[in-house]
Amino acid sequence: MLLATGLEKSYGDLSVLKGIDISIERGEIVSIVGASGAGKSTLLHILGTLDTPDKGKVVIHNKDVFSQSSRSLASFRNKSIGFVFQFHNLLPEFTALENVMIPGLIASGDERKIRDRARSLLDMLGLKDRVEHKPSELSGGEQQRVAVARAMINAPDLILADEPSGNLDSKNAVDLHNLFFQLRKDIGQTFVIVTHNEQLANMSDRKIELKDGRIKSDALR
Repeated sequence: MLLATGLEKSYGDLSVLKGIDISIERGEIVSIVGASGAGKSTLLHILGTLDTPDKGKVVIHNKDVFSQSSRSLASFRNKSIGFVFQFHNLLPEFTALENVMIPGLIASGDERKIRDRARSLLDMLGLKDRVEHKPSELSGGEQQRVAVARAMINAPDLILADEPSGNLDSKNAVDLHNLFFQLRKDIGQTFVIVTHNEQLANMSDRKIELKDGRIKSDALR
C-alpha cells in the first residue's frame, strides 16, 4: 500500500534521514521507535506528505505522491491520510462532533452525510454521549478518541500517529492502544505509529527502529 525508497532529508548542515526504505501493507500496525533525534517524526511527516524529502520517493497505491501539484497533494493528503498527534490539536471553540467533521467539510463532502458519519464514528469510539461537548469538557482520553475519529472521517487508507499516547495516563494509553487494534480488526485500518511507549511498540505487527537517520532493525513481532 505504501512504499518509500531512498528517503533523505537534511535541515541545513544537519542530516536527519540518510536513506530510508519502508514498505507498509494494508491492515498493518507498524511502530517506529528510536532515541530522540533519530529521525522518527521527520520520517512520519514525509510519509504523511507534511514535509518533502530531499531525495527519494513515497508511493501510496501506486501514486508517486510528490509528483503532484501542491494543490493536488493537499487534496490527496486530506482524503487518503489521517493524522493523530500527541496533543490532540482539537479546536477549542468547536464541539467534538464539529471537530470530527472538519476534514470532511474541507474535502467538500455532503454536510449531512459528514455529520452522520461523524456521529457514527464517535458512537463506535464510545463517545455517543459526548458529541456536543467541547474539548475542555472532555478527559484527555476522550479528546484523543475524538482526534482518532477526526482522522477517520474521510475513510483514509492510512492513519499516521505521532506519540498518540504520550500525553495520556497509563489506563487511557492502554485503552487507546487497544482501540487501534480493534479498528484494524473491524475495518482493516492501517496505522504507522511513532512512539516511545514500549508496550505499544511490542504490540505492533512490526517494530522499525531508527538510529542516526537509518533503519537499525525492522522486525516482525
